[in-house]
Amino acid sequence: MAKINDYYQKKQLMEKLAAELEKLEKDQALKGELEFENKVRALMKEYDKSPKDVLQILSAIDPSVAGGKGDSTSGSRPKRPMKTYKNPHTGEVVQTRGGNHKTLNEWRQKHGKEAVQSWQQD
Repeated sequence: MAKINDYYQKKQLMEKLAAELEKLEKDQALKGELEFENKVRALMKEYDKSPKDVLQILSAIDPSVAGGKGDSTSGSRPKRPMKTYKNPHTGEVVQTRGGNHKTLNEWRQKHGKEAVQSWQQD
């Protein structure tokens, strides 16, 4: 009986999704966006350009277009600032962008979190 219940649930879901899709297909705003997409794809094909090429061109016109996306060297957020810690007991210096550094964790276990935090250089 579980299979028949699963079947009817999925059938109802399909009917609901079909109704939503039909409603979307009648939406004029969506029609306009799809038409624009098709024209852009046709232009890209006509000039033998990839989406990456188009983004490079657009980002040259308006740098805010790229927003750090599409460029494999830049992430989705800026790099964390480099932090430098100097152990006053040993004179050892650690530079890190994150807080989960092996040596820092060892220092925290030995000297305490607050003490290690106070060793941060400006």
